[in-house]
Amino acid sequence: MVNKDFFAALADLEREKGISEEAFIEALSNALASAYKKQYYGDAGNVEVRLNPEKCTIRFFLTQTVVDSDEPQDGEIMLEDARLKKKSAKVGDILSEEFVPKDFTRIAAQTAKQVILQKIHETERDNTLSEFSDKEGELMSGLVRKVDMRNVSIELGKGQIEGLMLPQDQVPGERYNVGDKLKVYVKRVRNGGRNAQVLVSRAAPGLVKRLFEEEVPEIKQGIVTIKSVAREPGHRTKMAIATEDPRIDAVGACVGNKGARVNAVVAELGGEKIDIILWSENPLEFIAKALSPATVVSVTQIGDKAAVAVVPDEKLSLAIGRDGQNARLAARLTGWKIDVKSESAAEKLNLEENIEAEAEALPEAPAEE
Repeated sequence: MVNKDFFAALADLEREKGISEEAFIEALSNALASAYKKQYYGDAGNVEVRLNPEKCTIRFFLTQTVVDSDEPQDGEIMLEDARLKKKSAKVGDILSEEFVPKDFTRIAAQTAKQVILQKIHETERDNTLSEFSDKEGELMSGLVRKVDMRNVSIELGKGQIEGLMLPQDQVPGERYNVGDKLKVYVKRVRNGGRNAQVLVSRAAPGLVKRLFEEEVPEIKQGIVTIKSVAREPGHRTKMAIATEDPRIDAVGACVGNKGARVNAVVAELGGEKIDIILWSENPLEFIAKALSPATVVSVTQIGDKAAVAVVPDEKLSLAIGRDGQNARLAARLTGWKIDVKSESAAEKLNLEENIEAEAEALPEAPAEE
């Protein structure tokens, strides 16, 4: 069968949509074979379609394996029947018989249309995903398109692709409604054929970092650096910052005039509290600052990345925080294990340790005669 216009159209698609001719021909051959087998041959044999762009031909073959059985399976033919078609046929041979399909134009047109649309969709999706692979770790604006019991689908950019926000990437207490505009953190671009996905998050610490980069020019310019972020989404975030320029007030830059910059981030996060802490090369000093807003009397290292922080008795609950949140976030921010104690508890502990040490140093009493 010759159809120059058909193959010319394939060449145009390859140029315009970037679809590989080989991939398209393979997909179309399989689709045509499946369509004709299903409609005309059922279990009688396998249909093979051979497309040759150079000769502009489409040829159809019915293939069957010769078997020595009275009950041939799908794609098989009995030896006796095979020898009626080919006298030298023997068990194990594959007979390939060319045929002219019925109603070729209608079925071919329908199948070609389906394959073309599918290939265009797959190619555009793959190209878009390829572009989005550079967006990992970035901040993007999106529009909520679908909300089910667990997942939230978000249209990203200019409707190029859909992002998926899984339950663990959603903020507890936040409500997502169709049509809502959100800023999300692109967590991962997972390209796996039909299961390709762009995973986005509202709960990742990276979201806070990117929001501050957007609001604070000094961070975007590299004058102020975000050293670490610890976050419990929907509740509280601690962010450590630093600058090598002594003329720059790093904390003030992040807070902004009358709190404008930090308030913009807090508003985007639905009122989540944010502690901005000045980073220090001295880990014990950094720990003291990380326990803000509590006042810290002293910090003592007691092991490998382990320390005891002593606070005034009246500040103990503030240093620990509700359900231990403040101390927990400080530990994540610094990377140290922090034991928070009140002054009275620390003094008692030291007194007991001194008594034990003195007891060990006392000479043994002489034995009674």
